[in-house]
Amino acid sequence: MDDLIVKVISKIIIPFMQVFGIFVIMHGHLSPGGGFAGGSILGASLILLTLAFGLKEAKRKMPHTISKIVETGAILLIVSLGLFGILSGYNFLTNGEAGFHLGRTGEIISAGFIPIATLAIGLKVGSTLITLFHTIIEED
Repeated sequence: MDDLIVKVISKIIIPFMQVFGIFVIMHGHLSPGGGFAGGSILGASLILLTLAFGLKEAKRKMPHTISKIVETGAILLIVSLGLFGILSGYNFLTNGEAGFHLGRTGEIISAGFIPIATLAIGLKVGSTLITLFHTIIEED
């Protein structure tokens, strides 16, 4: 797209979208939102980048190899958190019983490993959205 207004507004709004997406992910255990919602916002910011500046520029900012690494690392993190519970003698994804510090209710550093799992889910959702979008565009 060669519209100057769309490019200027996109340059302004994309960083705010990404910060808000990270905020939603990191506060998902305290308020509405979480990994899926925040990851969707992050993915949408990269989709907006692709629509405003083109696939070439978007791939320069977020190459497919980086997206694959983020997707793989996020799912491995979730699985390893789950296996930690099993190795501790409890169920898959056991939180407090497996020894994770639960912290005080209402603080950012609370809820054991749930913020870590939420972060991994957000990264997985965001990278999957952008990978799917780029794949669909490349096929056309």
